[in-house]
Amino acid sequence: MAVVRDLRVLLRFQGFRRLLAVRLLSQGADGVYQIALAAHVVFSPERQASPGAIASAMAVLLLPYSLVGPFAGVLLDRWRRRQVLLYGNVLRAGLASATVVLMLGEAPDWLFYASALCVTAVTRFVLTGLSAALPRVVDAERLMIANSLSPTAGTLAATAGAGLTFVVRIMGADSDAVVVLLGAALYLCAALASLRMARELLGPDRALVRPRLTAAVAEAARDLIAGVRHLAAPPRREAARALAAMSLMRFCYGALLVMLLMLCRYALASERGEGLALLGLALGVSGAGFFAAAVVTPWAAGRLGPGRWIAVCAGTAAVLEPALGLPFATVPLLIATFVLGLTTQGAKIATDTVVQATVEDGFRGRIFSVYDVLFNVAFVGAAGVAALMLPPDGRSTPLVITVAVTYTSVAVAMARFGRQ
Repeated sequence: MAVVRDLRVLLRFQGFRRLLAVRLLSQGADGVYQIALAAHVVFSPERQASPGAIASAMAVLLLPYSLVGPFAGVLLDRWRRRQVLLYGNVLRAGLASATVVLMLGEAPDWLFYASALCVTAVTRFVLTGLSAALPRVVDAERLMIANSLSPTAGTLAATAGAGLTFVVRIMGADSDAVVVLLGAALYLCAALASLRMARELLGPDRALVRPRLTAAVAEAARDLIAGVRHLAAPPRREAARALAAMSLMRFCYGALLVMLLMLCRYALASERGEGLALLGLALGVSGAGFFAAAVVTPWAAGRLGPGRWIAVCAGTAAVLEPALGLPFATVPLLIATFVLGLTTQGAKIATDTVVQATVEDGFRGRIFSVYDVLFNVAFVGAAGVAALMLPPDGRSTPLVITVAVTYTSVAVAMARFGRQ
């Protein structure tokens, strides 16, 4: 199998093996933590979750970080990325433990959201560091393969972490706090795994490191403008187009995720446990789509080019999403989660490769932070649109059609750019 052969080649690189271990542990913890939050916010018996409440929670968790994310990227281009992975995961372990205390103490919602906000902010920082560090542990020839397998493996780890929460519940731990504590333990394991890498391995180069925090923050605005100009220059316009397309596909994914949450909560399940089990199954099927994307994308993007492959992914979603979504039935929706997992991850792998191949190392952290900001804004915007369009039970034909039209626009635009 080609993907197994490619993985064996990459695992010969010691730096890649160790960076991958950090990613798997870190994103596995993310899966545990996020499902625990979803269960607490959406599926708690004492909470009557609505699309508006879900959208508000997403805004609280993601928008504040979107305002400071680019400045985090500036710091990421100055601090040792190994240290970012170490201290970021230690900090998340502590913050997740604080979330456990708040859950057990029945704290006010705003305090609970503030704790979750801090964990999410550091999570985005760590993920940006993992992406920016990848070209430091593989050669240019294998960068496309690494971009296919590494983030996809992380996504599968997050899916496995989500599945682990259901295993813990089956074993008798009927408490969201216990699950969050498991996530905190995994964050700590990720921090320990990062210590296996040398401080200098992940860059940036010494000439680019400015250890003084105040000086780095003072220069943030000027450096960000330089990063945007770097992205807008002709050699990087392909990256800018790919980022725009991926942001719109993220918008579609976010809107459909809110719809899926509401369907699992009210329309497709009658009890909390049944709804959580259905959500877990949907996440597992989506994870299978992510794995399929890792297998298919290197070959497809190599033959078509990354831009055309993004167009194919968006076009496939545009056709199959309404066909599978409009029945609002369990089996078609599960098939749709597989398709969207494959197309979304396939487009993301291509986008990551375009950005990494065209952006210089000294700007890479900033560009990936902008990448994350676009993701967050698109996701929160999608949640807001879904809140306006979704009825209480989650069945909304207009939302499904709107998402299909958006996918079609992305496919047409990227196909046109590919011909040019």
